[in-house]
Amino acid sequence: MAGIVVVGAGQAGASLVARLRSRGYEGEITLIGAETVPPYQRPPLTKGYLTGELPLERLFLRPESWYADQRITLRLGQMVTGIDPVARQLRLGDEVIGYDQLALTTGSTPRRLPESMGGTLGGVYVARDLADAQAMAPEFVAGRRVLVVGGGYIGLEAAAVAARKGLHVTVIEMAPRILQRVAAADTSDYFRALHRSHGVTLMESTGLSQLEGRDRVRRAHLTTGEVLEVDFVIAGVGIAPNVALAEAAGLTLDNGIATDAQGRSSDPSIWAAGDCASFPMGPHRMRLESVQNAIDQAELVADNMLDDGRAYTPVPWFWSDQYDVKLQIAGLGLGHDRTLRREGDGTLSIWYYAGERFLAVDAMNDPRAFMVGKRLLEGGRNADPALIADPAFDLKGLLR
Repeated sequence: MAGIVVVGAGQAGASLVARLRSRGYEGEITLIGAETVPPYQRPPLTKGYLTGELPLERLFLRPESWYADQRITLRLGQMVTGIDPVARQLRLGDEVIGYDQLALTTGSTPRRLPESMGGTLGGVYVARDLADAQAMAPEFVAGRRVLVVGGGYIGLEAAAVAARKGLHVTVIEMAPRILQRVAAADTSDYFRALHRSHGVTLMESTGLSQLEGRDRVRRAHLTTGEVLEVDFVIAGVGIAPNVALAEAAGLTLDNGIATDAQGRSSDPSIWAAGDCASFPMGPHRMRLESVQNAIDQAELVADNMLDDGRAYTPVPWFWSDQYDVKLQIAGLGLGHDRTLRREGDGTLSIWYYAGERFLAVDAMNDPRAFMVGKRLLEGGRNADPALIADPAFDLKGLLR
């Protein structure tokens, strides 16, 4: 068959094959996914899908018929068991498939609570894919008690859904504050107050020692010595890039599948994009876990498979929906040494700086601040701290 084969039918894989066809590539395209459903959106799984507001069909990025119409062979519910880079072949069980170019968009896997801690008991969940959401959905019944382990965005989004549905919610976070790894203290303060205003019990500097129960979790022992009665548990303790195939094939790894600036791995015929891929960004290597990165990086890889030769230089952006708050983030606040705070009528934005250099903005119900910050970063322009600190200044003036 040869042609281009893409392993991993998530957002990145779907974006990559669509881009190839839109660019006029006429060769064979095969998209292989381990799940039995066509590529779908993951962010709504812990929001609209869990609440029942978004039906399954609306999760799909495209109808299954679209792939046939575009002459894309969609192979679902199948696992690639090995890659032979020398022969340019991959194995699906007993079957061997050849490729001219291969893209790995294998995504990531949530870290689970260890078995020794009770992580394999019934009623203990992670929130990553459709099967996870479908398994835990029946647990969301008003009056039940849920423990969320981890105060990152996934954990807080799940907590918000549970609180809205009338459950008794406790969130524990080992770090001194929620969102500590990804946000400034002001942003953490905002979301701590938001969750507590919705009745969530939020415990920072608190870890999980042990889950207890026979076949199903019943109690949670915390590092503070407290014991909680629980009906189920959601673990939001991070994800790990899926690199087993790449590692077995001898590809270079560095916090994911290491690629060059164009998305090519250490094997010139194998590319990578999305959660599983790390790429050079300035003096460092970066791996971004976001829908935006999955789409943009996959489309760039598709272009470079067709010899465009472009480097990936993203301005990262993210979002999170919790209750009636939309958080939008532009840029990366890593290395910031101060922040500036702008408040409006029901809005808040936190601006990150290293010295006088603008790095990122967190915008809570403030689409203008997000839009301005994103456009400044895309244009390589600064946001004058003196103007940001002036509440009377119209942010759009920074774009003139």
